[in-house]
Amino acid sequence: MTDHLIVNATLPGGEVADLVLRDGVIASLGAETAAPRDGVALETHDARGLIALPGLVDLHTHLREPGREDAETVETGTAAAARGGFTAVHAMANTDPVADTAGVVEQVWRLGTEAGHCDVQPVGAVTVGLGGERLAELGAMADSAARVRVFSDDGKCVADPALMRRALEYVRAFDGVVAQHAQEPRLTEGAQMNEGELSGRLGLQGWPAVAEEAIIARDCLLAAHVGSRLHVCHVSTAGSVEIVRWAKQKGWDVTAEACPHHLLLTDELAATYDPTYKVNPPLRSAEDVAALRAGLADGTIDVVATDHAPHPHEDKDCEWPAAAFGMTGLETALSVVQATMVDTGMLDWAGVAERMSAAPARIGRLGGHGRPLAVGEPANITLYDPSAVRTVDETRTASLSRNTPYRGMELPGRVVATFLRGRPTVLDGELV
Repeated sequence: MTDHLIVNATLPGGEVADLVLRDGVIASLGAETAAPRDGVALETHDARGLIALPGLVDLHTHLREPGREDAETVETGTAAAARGGFTAVHAMANTDPVADTAGVVEQVWRLGTEAGHCDVQPVGAVTVGLGGERLAELGAMADSAARVRVFSDDGKCVADPALMRRALEYVRAFDGVVAQHAQEPRLTEGAQMNEGELSGRLGLQGWPAVAEEAIIARDCLLAAHVGSRLHVCHVSTAGSVEIVRWAKQKGWDVTAEACPHHLLLTDELAATYDPTYKVNPPLRSAEDVAALRAGLADGTIDVVATDHAPHPHEDKDCEWPAAAFGMTGLETALSVVQATMVDTGMLDWAGVAERMSAAPARIGRLGGHGRPLAVGEPANITLYDPSAVRTVDETRTASLSRNTPYRGMELPGRVVATFLRGRPTVLDGELV
């Protein structure tokens, strides 16, 4: 057993304090020095110049296991999460078999517990096999050992409005939320990138903004009609931000997320024909990026979620039309948020803590995460050096896959340490 003393840490509000981590909680917080307990080692960590954040929580992670262990496993994906400062991730349901039964979500949950790098909260599928025809075993997954509260067919849209309504009605019984991948399939058949002048010039089928916005508007209305919770995955367009803002102004229980890559990168990168930049929803215009940043700053968008989507090299190292959609993002998310939101003055560190820890934990109903750094709270903590500068090297990631859109890019900041219930999972940037 070891207690941990973190000295000289800068809290999200700006004050400098020492924290004692003991028995899984923050035992003291202030400027006092902890005395060692009899028979218990005390390890000291100097956090001078480091920001102490509540452990990050990701609402949108693809761990690929079971079924696609060539791309990622729960072990490697959660290792990447810990190195990115995350203490909990929500594992999406598009595995093989699909996480649409109590048995599969419990398998994923237990794999996360065994790995130990961070907590894994499975997301249950809305429909059987992600087929969009019949509701999955939502109640059984909610009552399982995994205690599923977020349901999503992410990767596919629940396009049938009657089925979406039934799902929203069903999850009310256990305070669940339906997380929608907003993509009208009839408007996006064969789509390869953002629809616009560039897609026409490149000869790639366009993915129009309205295909996202129409589903979001429909589902906001449905959620209001049945009095249920709706979460919108990976918002990517200026119009989508406006629709979510309108729904919130109406007082409806709608939340939304933006991904780091949609806050930084634009569709101009498709001109390289490098499939690393192929993602769903696609990279959008500079105007969309600006709207997403503004929406995140003013709280219209509640959460930054990674949509970490690892793929083996053969699924990306090919021509653009044949390549898989998706990018990795767990190990770079906090740096991208610093670059786009903090260094630009649009968010302070308290705002980052809200959008990357407190809000995702609240939406996902993870009571032990997203808590403030205070005495008696769970000792889930990320120590981050905002003054560091690093060049992203895809060969040095914990993830099995290398499809990062930031390779060779210089990004600010570095996760120095991550503590899960007082136990270090990362120290000096490396896995413990």
